[in-house]
Amino acid sequence: MELEKELEIAKDLARRASEEILEHYGREIVAEEKMGVDRHYEPVTAADRAASRIIVEGLAEAFPDDGILSEEEEDVVAVRLGRERVWIIDPIDGTAGFVRKDGDFAVQIGLAKDGEPVVGVVLLPFHGITYYATAGGGSFKESSAGTERLHASNETDYSKMFMAVSRNHPSSKIRTVLNSLGVAGEMNRGSVGLKIGLIAEQSCDLYIHLSPRTKLWDTCAPQIILEEAGGKLTDLFGERFRYDIEDLQNHGGICATNGAAHEETIERLRPILNEFGRLKYRSKGN
Repeated sequence: MELEKELEIAKDLARRASEEILEHYGREIVAEEKMGVDRHYEPVTAADRAASRIIVEGLAEAFPDDGILSEEEEDVVAVRLGRERVWIIDPIDGTAGFVRKDGDFAVQIGLAKDGEPVVGVVLLPFHGITYYATAGGGSFKESSAGTERLHASNETDYSKMFMAVSRNHPSSKIRTVLNSLGVAGEMNRGSVGLKIGLIAEQSCDLYIHLSPRTKLWDTCAPQIILEEAGGKLTDLFGERFRYDIEDLQNHGGICATNGAAHEETIERLRPILNEFGRLKYRSKGN
């Protein structure tokens, strides 16, 4: 299988990082504040940094010609943009949930080639679940129950659909979206990767994230996992993400669906976004 080596090394590094994270999880967690690339403060812990080191050093040794972008490391833009393949890492997606010890956090390792995601691993240390995929190789969920191939639902009736909603960032605007779409219910969980995994395994059908503050490491690994399960992930305006750009911020938010309902969801979001005064982001040369 093409990309088999890349997948296996990514899964192994995610497991090693997960073991380190769980060691910290069992002790008192001290959260510091760091300035993010979007000029907002966000939490960071020793576990984030330790997990990043494990993954970055392992990938650098295994694939010395690839670029590497991790949330907890300096982004050397000229080097990253000069590489055909770039590993994009979120050592702990959902640090807020990790700090609160609610179990909803993930190790995310993605590989992009020519700006498109081709390998994705999302490991949920507390839940003992790993979602993974390679381009053209299918999407899978691995747990104590075994390994299963993932297929997103084909549901297009919103009154029968469930939407994943952020547990850590509640919003009155999301309540407006839920009411407007008329979905059957919502599932409040943490971590972008976890919520997108719920769509890939048919526990949910939609996930809409209105904030412009997620980054490339939040979406790279989850995107290929969802797409290989038949789903679709774009920004709120239907634009596909690129992973070979200088700007790390997903200014257009996130719309993840089962695929079958994606175009209609984008259409139904348009008047809601207009009501919010949300305009399509125009990049500056990227």
